[in-house]
Amino acid sequence: MRTGFPIARPGQRIGLLGGSFDPAHDGHLLISRVALTRLRLDRVWWLVSPGNPLKTHGPAPLDHRMATARHVATDPRIVVTDIEARLGLRRTVDTLAALRRLYPDIRFVWLMGSDNLVQFHHWDRWPRIAATVPMAVMARPGSRLAARRSVAAGVLERARLPEWRAALLPDHPAPAWTLLNLPMSAQSSTLLRGRA
Repeated sequence: MRTGFPIARPGQRIGLLGGSFDPAHDGHLLISRVALTRLRLDRVWWLVSPGNPLKTHGPAPLDHRMATARHVATDPRIVVTDIEARLGLRRTVDTLAALRRLYPDIRFVWLMGSDNLVQFHHWDRWPRIAATVPMAVMARPGSRLAARRSVAAGVLERARLPEWRAALLPDHPAPAWTLLNLPMSAQSSTLLRGRA
């Protein structure tokens, strides 16, 4: 494995939480801990992106966001990585394809908030993302119902696992997804940036 890339053992179940983490906060930590428990994951990797193609303004410098994320990620099962920048990638579909090549024996699960599922159909090649790895959608305040009624949820309805079967998701072939209810956190990076 290349220097600076996360280490993983064959057969591990790893959740991928991508985003700008501008800044990382306790909501990211909550989502990760719930995913670790409910999906029976070995690790969650925080993929701190070089930038979000769907956002008009660029984030804070990557080294600053990485340092903040490492400060917040107090659970040793959470790995903060800048692998997208190291690979020169910015789009989720390309990142997932690269990770599948680099780590062929790892069972990845894409983690996203329900607010992201609402606009998932705007992501570049979103059907390919859904066909690449299983997805766990984490309920966020104000978007749970909208996520259930979203374009992507409609298209992927037959691939949905009930919440009580969430622990099976990492072993399920894609496309597969589940919506996980969890304690609500009102924290968001946008809100924290506004306070700063």
